[in-house]
Amino acid sequence: MITIAVDCMGGDFGPAVTLPACRKFLASHPDAQLLVVGLPQALADFSHPRITKVFASEVVEMDDALEIALRKKKDSSMRVAIEQVRDGRAQAAVSAGNTGALMAIARYVLKTLEGIERPALAGQIPNAKGHATTVLDLGANVDCTPLHLLQFAVMGSALVSVTDSVSAPSVGLLNIGSELIKGNETIKESGELLRAAAASGDLNFFGNVEGNDIFKGTVNLVVCDGFVGNVALKTSEGLAGMIVSFLKEEYGRNLLTKLAALASAPVLSALKRRIDHRRYNGVALLGLRGLVFKSHGSADELAFSSALGRAYDAVQNNLLERVRTRIAHAAPLLNAQVPAPTQG
Repeated sequence: MITIAVDCMGGDFGPAVTLPACRKFLASHPDAQLLVVGLPQALADFSHPRITKVFASEVVEMDDALEIALRKKKDSSMRVAIEQVRDGRAQAAVSAGNTGALMAIARYVLKTLEGIERPALAGQIPNAKGHATTVLDLGANVDCTPLHLLQFAVMGSALVSVTDSVSAPSVGLLNIGSELIKGNETIKESGELLRAAAASGDLNFFGNVEGNDIFKGTVNLVVCDGFVGNVALKTSEGLAGMIVSFLKEEYGRNLLTKLAALASAPVLSALKRRIDHRRYNGVALLGLRGLVFKSHGSADELAFSSALGRAYDAVQNNLLERVRTRIAHAAPLLNAQVPAPTQG
């Protein structure tokens, strides 16, 4: 059985969404069981043959400062869920709570993998090919060095090999142009490291890509700093919502457009499904000594169950060991970039 710990109190809606999503997930995954973590009163009426209740006495609120979440609320549902992974009672944890708090607590409780300085958030954005482009970082690290971007590429390649069943995922470095001379010094140096990684067989580096390549599906994986990645993610979510709203408005204007909508209903339905971000909900926190997935805070039942599904797939396909293996293979290159500690 695959066991996943769920922070049922996190997100904008808490147990009103997470508990029905847990039930939905279990219905389609007969070989999974859940450790549902939350306040006793919130879990009192919830039952299922494949759930175990784990009680916590505190909740990390969406606007809690990191100091409060990490130092003050030591029995929060978020922290207790992650501790289930650390202690071996669960193979992954999922939360829709405060992103900054989740990253800080997960890093504190689980620690980072050897060879990784900073964990990163990796998620998927729908593309024109009917699939999704994996992008990282999506907001955990605003300022990144070339070494960090190299680490992201190595970890992200392991993730894509699991999610897309691609043995050598193509990697693109997000830039303002495809030419080698484009970009700031950090991006240029990052490109040099990624090309070196490609030469050593650690990556399948495509080269520089632009923002529209994310939506074209030019490469399997796009690497960038967290500031740019988060902007790209929120832009794609806003664009998808705008398209759906526009189609509803235009096709409902008069009888003629309503008839046109009826005739094209299968096509519109397929389009809506393709750009529906709920299907891709669930961002992996890569670089930790355990699997943690972040759901969108405003996720509904379908979206949160999708996040649980991503955690399930990661466990089933041994994501953590794949990340370890790729990091170990790239260790000579990664270690060569880490400055020696000062003496005295």
